Amino acid sequence: MIEISSRLGNPPPPRNVQAKSRLVLPFDLRQKSRLRARLESGEEVALMLPRGEILRGGDLLAASDGRVVEVVAQAENVLHVECDGAQALARAAYHLGNRHVPVQVGDGYLRLAADHVLEAMLEGLGARITAMRAPFEPEAGAYGGGHYHHHGAAGHGPRIHEYGVHGRGEEVHYLPQRRE
Repeated sequence: MIEISSRLGNPPPPRNVQAKSRLVLPFDLRQKSRLRARLESGEEVALMLPRGEILRGGDLLAASDGRVVEVVAQAENVLHVECDGAQALARAAYHLGNRHVPVQVGDGYLRLAADHVLEAMLEGLGARITAMRAPFEPEAGAYGGGHYHHHGAAGHGPRIHEYGVHGRGEEVHYLPQRRE
């Protein structure tokens, strides 16, 4: 089995680096650091990535056999949300955020995983909902470092938390300091 334990991207790989394989995963699986999956070719892989990282479509990974593997965001059932203005869209985003729903923010739209309860809530707020299949790339969150890809962004990859190892070997989660 091929093992994948690192992401290329910090610093960004040279432009001439080409992926030889593709790993197609939905968002739920791109959040996992330990996972058995199959490449598009059918070969089995074991992901053993640092905890707290989210894989994004376009990310490049280094496999144990030396090849570069591209992550592809699998199309999945999503709700595409549009509103009659920026204020109405902001209101929809607020109510989704208040429920801690992962949301992809686009130019004049929001996307979220299909959910009939949230769909009804959004329609009640006056949003227009279109059910579709599309890659889902939600925001990383306030402390996730934004949405970066391997093509030139420094400080690559959203990290949910900063991790460290305490002197006795246990993992410590460092949260951002609150400013007064």
